[in-house]
Amino acid sequence: MRISLVSETYPPEINGVALTVRDLAHGLASRGHSVQVVRPQRADRHAEPGIQCMDTSGLPLPHYPGLRVGLPAAARLRRAWTQLRPDAIYIATEGLLGWSALGVARRLRIPVCTGFHTNFGDYAGHYGIGFMAPLVNRWLRRFHRRAAATLVPTHALAEDLRRRGIDNVRLLRRAVDIELFHPSRRDPDLRARWGVGDNDPVAIHVGRIAAEKNLDLAVRAFRALQERTPRARFVWVGDGPLRKRIAAANPDFIFTGARTGIDLARHYASADLFVFPSLTETFGNVTLEAMASGLAVTAFDRGAAHEHIADGISGMRVRVDDAGGFVHACVGLGVDVVLRERVRENARHRVAALAPAKVITQFESLLRQLSQETPREQPVAIARI
Repeated sequence: MRISLVSETYPPEINGVALTVRDLAHGLASRGHSVQVVRPQRADRHAEPGIQCMDTSGLPLPHYPGLRVGLPAAARLRRAWTQLRPDAIYIATEGLLGWSALGVARRLRIPVCTGFHTNFGDYAGHYGIGFMAPLVNRWLRRFHRRAAATLVPTHALAEDLRRRGIDNVRLLRRAVDIELFHPSRRDPDLRARWGVGDNDPVAIHVGRIAAEKNLDLAVRAFRALQERTPRARFVWVGDGPLRKRIAAANPDFIFTGARTGIDLARHYASADLFVFPSLTETFGNVTLEAMASGLAVTAFDRGAAHEHIADGISGMRVRVDDAGGFVHACVGLGVDVVLRERVRENARHRVAALAPAKVITQFESLLRQLSQETPREQPVAIARI
């Protein structure tokens, strides 16, 4: 098949959407498909075997260095997809680039599906524009309803979108690389640099350090743990607009910046507790990475935690309205060594079956089905944009 993936974020950017799209692209290419990735241009992009990139225009995203917002590219996409027609198109982001790609795909009658990766309506309140949430949600609903299918990673999100009027939902599980993220990557030298011994609990947060991640609760939970276990340390992997503020207020915290690949896996495995207080995730890939690394996870009962954590067995899953319960769960895992070790072992077993190859097989099947379901009609005429 010839498949185009459209995303406003892609490595070397580091976030859940970028990495998910990369994994889909690499997985399809490894199976012999012709893969095109459409994304805003970056000077530091590297060539990837088997993947053709189409760079489009973009603008820097405020407060997020390195990220760009894609601009409409309808004319260019129409020319490219008319000359070399994809069998199916997947659009991962709902910005201007995604909208233009969706419009061109529909006019050329190319099968197109979208992915619901980010709940931007929930983000609005964290940036002082909560009044815009209804408008954002209408934007998202209109966008996804125009596709043949909207792919989501959990049953809970599928039901949520159906309640919002997006009724073309199909399930596509997320995978985790259980060979990369593995407890065997625990590094005593790294822990020594963090200033902890073998038995001192290390909490870790991996992800964007930003307002929508509910990070004040992470700080509160760790401080409660530290009152019980003074030698506990908190490691933060990632970057974002709140890093300076949190670092200034908590000089004992360890900030490593963004990490990737084996280096990221080493940081995960060298910690003990994964503290994830976000309430805005549609999934949260980092939850699976932490579980595969053998960490004891505390997270709210949504996204990956709802789907994959058995509460009290393979992690701590807390009601979304219970901040106190979140703190209590973090402290419990931090001070109870027996509980923590049992949860860590069970977490690894819980995600062992989420192999990337299975997800690629499912994605491939979905795209092929969409291609077969879409009538091969002549494209309708459209005006130049």
